Amino acid sequence: MTNPCTVFLELLGMLIGMGGWFCSLAATIMPQWLSLSTELMGMESYEQGLWEACVIQEVAGTECRPYDTILGLEPKFMLARVLMCVSDATCLLGLLLAIPAMSQINCCKSEEGWRTKRGLKITAGVFVCIAGLFVLFPISYVAHDIVIKFFDETIPHVVPRSEFGDALFIGWAAGLLDIVAAVLFFASCSDSRDSEPHLVHHYQRQEIRTIDGSRKRTEYV
Repeated sequence: MTNPCTVFLELLGMLIGMGGWFCSLAATIMPQWLSLSTELMGMESYEQGLWEACVIQEVAGTECRPYDTILGLEPKFMLARVLMCVSDATCLLGLLLAIPAMSQINCCKSEEGWRTKRGLKITAGVFVCIAGLFVLFPISYVAHDIVIKFFDETIPHVVPRSEFGDALFIGWAAGLLDIVAAVLFFASCSDSRDSEPHLVHHYQRQEIRTIDGSRKRTEYV
């Protein structure tokens, strides 16, 4: 019989993992990694992402333009591009591996099949955890670079400084959700059948002999 706690952990891990994947995909696509506004032009602000840069004007609206070449792209954005794409693919692969390993899927009901499902869930948890780390690293690296440049005293105060964009916060949420989903997948592997006591019937053969040594009857207790 399927343990309800295991089913709950699997479903919760799958839902949180899907939420983390959607947040990671949104952070990859969004252009709001860096936000830049100047005091000289209060009606205009700039946003920079992994794939394009946008100019936001209160009158003309938002105009985005993709980067002409990757050769002129900053190294931190090149690194973030690679890691975010790898993270999205790794998390999706982990979620696909977790689907056939769920207890609700009516397959592999034998003991060997249960071990296979357990191995798939552990593999899925490892993939999702790696995906979460791959999200947190570029997001935190870009945020660290923004903080360093914001408090850099060698830069004149007239020069505008970048601030955190919305994509960074969504990326942090995606990384944490992926790690939580991985922990739930790992926790669901500890099925109750490992701790259930198994009843073992011991049969004791008892022979009763008569005075002359002949065997009278045999009883099983």
